[in-house]
Order: sequence, then C-alpha cells, then structure tokens
Amino acid sequence: MIRGARLEAGLTQSELAARSATSQATLSAYEHGRKVPSAATLQRILAASGHTLVVENGRRPVRTPSAAANARAARALHDVLELAASLPSKPARKLRYPRLGPISPASPASA
Repeated sequence: MIRGARLEAGLTQSELAARSATSQATLSAYEHGRKVPSAATLQRILAASGHTLVVENGRRPVRTPSAAANARAARALHDVLELAASLPSKPARKLRYPRLGPISPASPASA
C-alpha cells in the first residue's frame, strides 16, 4: 500500500520520508513488511504522498465461535499438549541401535 502510493506520487523513499517526518530506513521496512506502521503513521505517510486513508465498515460480520467449537478446540489442544508431554525432552546421551553381525561378501549368482 505504501509503496504503491509512493510510486503513484512519483516519489523516492527519501523524498516521502522527508515529507512524512520519518526515516528512509523505516519507510523501507514498512514497504518490505519488516515493520508495521501504526494507523496514525500510515495516515501521515499516505497524506504525504497525496493519498487519504479511509476506514470502512467491514462487509463480513464478526464470527464468535460456539461453545461446542470452543470445547472441540480445547480438547484438541489438550491432546496435543499430552502428546508433547509424552515425548522425550532431551535426546539420549548414547545412540541405541541394534548390533549388526558381520557382513559377508555377496556370492556370485549361479547360472
């Protein structure tokens, strides 16, 4: 969103950073997803590029899980935690493996 607005305005990162009172490095981090700007910072950056931030009502209603869905999730989490608790937390000091007998040379196939 920020990169698109900046490119549409024909600005470099340094120019937009100077206009929006932020650093070029921070602006780069926002554009590459390494940082997330606050709503106020995003509004300031977009305004400096000649754009406006508009907040609209969402089209999808907020879904609250039912008690049954919460119970299923709780059981699944409980099962996963029990499984994790049953696994060894530290590797064994000595690797245990079956002893192998001597390996005999392969005999030529008879015709």
